[in-house]
Amino acid sequence: MSTKVLDSWALLAFFKGEPAGETVEDLLQKAAFDHVRLLLCVVNWGEVYYGMWRASGPDAARKVAEDISRLPVEVVEADMQLSRQAAIFKATNKMSYADAFAAALAKENKAELVTGDPEFKPLEKEIKINWLANESR
Repeated sequence: MSTKVLDSWALLAFFKGEPAGETVEDLLQKAAFDHVRLLLCVVNWGEVYYGMWRASGPDAARKVAEDISRLPVEVVEADMQLSRQAAIFKATNKMSYADAFAAALAKENKAELVTGDPEFKPLEKEIKINWLANESR
């Protein structure tokens, strides 16, 4: 079974009903049938939460948190090893610290990162990236 890491960009596209969210929905269906393992760093969970809060208010953020808890996605805590790799990515690339955690989780799990965020472009030589179409961004 392959392992994939969802970043906040991918999940926000899914929850906001953007075109790229269709691919995320397909991955969620595959994960429900144990055809793929989906991971989400807790730091990126926080990005989704505050992103929905800012876009639609606290009730929307709470609903998204409940929805994520029911999805076939494993939320992974940020331990020392993951934080170190995220710090290395942040120190050596122009990217947000939260995005560095998604990349670190992908690297640590030898997983494919699912995103449409161009900040990850410099990491294509270090991690495999499943680029989602970002017409709506």
